[in-house]
Amino acid sequence: MQRKMKFIALIVVGLFVVSFVAAGPKEDIAATVDRISPDQYKAVELLTGYLVQNGFKIEKGVAGLETAFIATYENAGGNGPAISFLAEYDALAEVGHACGHNIIGTSCVGAAVALAKNLGSTPAKVIVFGCPAEETTSGKLPMAAAGLFKRADIGMQMHPGSGQTTIGSKSLALNLMDFNYEGKASHAAAAPEMGRSALDGVMLMLMGTEFLREHVKSDIRIHGIVTNGGAAANVVPEKASARFYVRGLERPYLNTVVERVYNIARGAAMMSETKLTITEIKQYDNVVNVPSFMDAAEEVIKEFGIENARKIQPWDPAGGSTDFGTASSQIPALIFGLPVAPADVAGHSREYAIATKSPQGNEALVNASKIMAYLGYRFATEPELLDQVRADWEKVVSGN
Repeated sequence: MQRKMKFIALIVVGLFVVSFVAAGPKEDIAATVDRISPDQYKAVELLTGYLVQNGFKIEKGVAGLETAFIATYENAGGNGPAISFLAEYDALAEVGHACGHNIIGTSCVGAAVALAKNLGSTPAKVIVFGCPAEETTSGKLPMAAAGLFKRADIGMQMHPGSGQTTIGSKSLALNLMDFNYEGKASHAAAAPEMGRSALDGVMLMLMGTEFLREHVKSDIRIHGIVTNGGAAANVVPEKASARFYVRGLERPYLNTVVERVYNIARGAAMMSETKLTITEIKQYDNVVNVPSFMDAAEEVIKEFGIENARKIQPWDPAGGSTDFGTASSQIPALIFGLPVAPADVAGHSREYAIATKSPQGNEALVNASKIMAYLGYRFATEPELLDQVRADWEKVVSGN
């Protein structure tokens, strides 16, 4: 408790930082960046500008992404633990900040600055990873491929939610791919025997995946659409295509299912005598939940007076997918959620977008900044805690 009170006394001095972030950039971002990603230039300027004012060094355009950045603060030489915050700031088309990324980005910046100002003589690095386009092209994927997250020892993010405080995330690993079939065009009535239907290949693949569903684990999700079914009903389709998502709780098992889907697609090409091209668009790993990391977050959240936080359990149903999962497969990384709306308000809705800019949304932003800053302080000053989380993470990702 003395440790906490000492840090809180320090952080109160620095909370002007968090208050500025809460009152300023959040509203500006919400007003000016409600557009489809990756057009997040204004958000990047607001966030990095504030970080520069507080002593952070900025790298822009990392991993070949114009709106990605890394902000680094080195305290007392910077040779201690590297604590990171994974900021997001893209909006959704038409509905704006209906996933709360305006809060995610600003709370990460608030936490980073508050932590940097309160480390005293403790050697440490504080890093903000600016991660664009989570909703669309998934900026964390090229950032992970470039090894950028490995600059940090640990990472965290608060993703706004509805209803109650949660710790951890039950997400699905994901593969997104296109299946393009090429056949031979012919008159569908006068000379159908001369044609080879690319659409037949797509339809046979769809049928095969339906039979596959019975023979995979219950967490697997296979869902797709026909993206090209041909140009005219009186022409044997020369080209046809489908797009599929395949998801599952665990990356290793999901990889085996994806290969079975590929084999179905190849078999469909053989049956229809068409040529198949498979294009892999992107893949996410599932979020890696680390029990000791979740326990530490629960302790800190309780110390800030938030009761009844619910830790995600293995038996909980999974939601969607996020590129945060890929980051969490490279370093121990935690998502927790603070509510900005009642339980009956769905994410990606106009009502949710309004909630992110409400008094409750503002409160969640400031609380998230304080919680993450204090949690980061603990990792910077308690090497045994960092070692425990790292060891537990290694066990989880190795499957042991």
